[in-house]
Amino acid sequence: MVLLGLAVNLVLPKVMDIRHAFEVVREMTWWAVALAVLAEGLAYLGYGYCLQALLDLHNHRLNIVTGAMIAMSSFSIGLVAGGWIGAAAATYRFVNKNGASKSSATIAGILPSMLINGAIILVSVVGIAFLALTDRITQAQLIQYGIFLLFLIIFTYIYLLALVFPATTYKVANWALWHWARLRKKPYDPAKTKQNVNGMLQAWKSLRKGSWFRPLLGAFAYILFDMTCLYLVFFAAGYRLNFGVLFAGYGIPFLIAKIAFILPGGVGVIEATMAAIFSSLGVPKEISIVAVIGFRLISFWLTTFVGLSLSPFLTRGKASQSDGISAD
Repeated sequence: MVLLGLAVNLVLPKVMDIRHAFEVVREMTWWAVALAVLAEGLAYLGYGYCLQALLDLHNHRLNIVTGAMIAMSSFSIGLVAGGWIGAAAATYRFVNKNGASKSSATIAGILPSMLINGAIILVSVVGIAFLALTDRITQAQLIQYGIFLLFLIIFTYIYLLALVFPATTYKVANWALWHWARLRKKPYDPAKTKQNVNGMLQAWKSLRKGSWFRPLLGAFAYILFDMTCLYLVFFAAGYRLNFGVLFAGYGIPFLIAKIAFILPGGVGVIEATMAAIFSSLGVPKEISIVAVIGFRLISFWLTTFVGLSLSPFLTRGKASQSDGISAD
């Protein structure tokens, strides 16, 4: 992953005159870069608020800053071990260490990514609509992006079928976890699986009744502040993005990265696609490439190293509570 990321970030500047890149960097507005770093920090606080709101449904208190640290560390672990599954597992472990029950920790590991995918879908739709209305997209591209959106919607929200078929959901989860425990030669308790499945279904039902607003607000805050970071890096490089261009240049690369989930964090895919889209939308190539690399240095590489350094601290959490608490 590191080699691929380095390759992309080293190759991109080669497509332009390297002197122009140094000129852009030398003339950057560094207070705007500092604001971009702050915006990325606020993005993770938004994710922390999403975690806090979800755990509030189970009467477990989680500090927003702790939630932001959990999110950053979980993403970092997922990049080097298991992708989004590894990130969900890391969130589960950190939240459980913080004192939440296993069923609450399971919800915290799964639901935020689904809500964030919803935000990415909305941003992508706005960006694609902007391109269509301004005649900057071909019919073939429109169909292609539409298929990507459909795949992401199905992949993200197919879990909602569990609300319609709870018995089938339990059977599938029980079968999968039983075989997983057998493969690892570990004991397996189907009663705990049923309890966790019931907890997840209950959480979704509570979200359906109106408790979804706060977690969804946190998920959208994460995406909007991440977009703000991108905008500020372009501003620092001397270019003010049109908001339609911003939505298209941010949403479509992350949409494609979600489809190409085999590459953790969209490394390589996001950088190359962003640079290509912004350049095709009239942004000078040297500014586009420098800004995209700068954005990824802040939002991806910096947060990855900070997140990995936080992992040992988060594992020294509170003793986990039993699953028998009334909140579950």
